[in-house]
Amino acid sequence: MDLGRFPIISILEDMLEVPEEHNEKSRNNPSRAYMRDAKAMAATPADVIENPNAYAFVVDMPGIKGDEIKVQIENENVLVVSGERQRENKEKENDGVKYVRMERRMGKFMRKFQLPENADLEKISAVCHDGVLKVTVQKLPPPEPKKPKTIQVQVA
Repeated sequence: MDLGRFPIISILEDMLEVPEEHNEKSRNNPSRAYMRDAKAMAATPADVIENPNAYAFVVDMPGIKGDEIKVQIENENVLVVSGERQRENKEKENDGVKYVRMERRMGKFMRKFQLPENADLEKISAVCHDGVLKVTVQKLPPPEPKKPKTIQVQVA
C-alpha cells in the first residue's frame, strides 16, 4: 500500500522532516526547497510601531548586509521588504568541508505591510544596523479642518 497518497502522511513527513529521497516519488506536493523558502518568508519577525509623526517597521535581518535588502513601495500603499540570505563559504564544500547541521534559515525572504492612508510615500527612510532593519515612514500632516462657508442671504 502506497501511504504517500494520503495527505496526512505527507503532512506528518514534513513535520517530522523525513528525508526527501524517502518520499519524493510518492507524492506530488511542492518541493521541500519551495516549502522551506515559504516558511522563511513567513517567519521573518517584524514589529510595527506608530509614533506621533511616523510609522516604524522593525525587521530582524541577522547576517544580511544592508545592500542585500530591498525596500520598495508597491501599488502605492504596500511596503515590501525582501532579499535573500545566502549560505556562507560555498567554496569550502569543495575542500571536503560539509555542514553537519544547518539550522539557520537560508533563501529568500519577504514581508509586505499595508500602509495607512496618512503615510507620506515621499518621506521613507531605511537603516540597517546590527542585523536590524528599521524602515521609517513619515505621516502626512492632518488635513486642515474645513471652515464653514457662509452664504449671504439676500432679501427679495
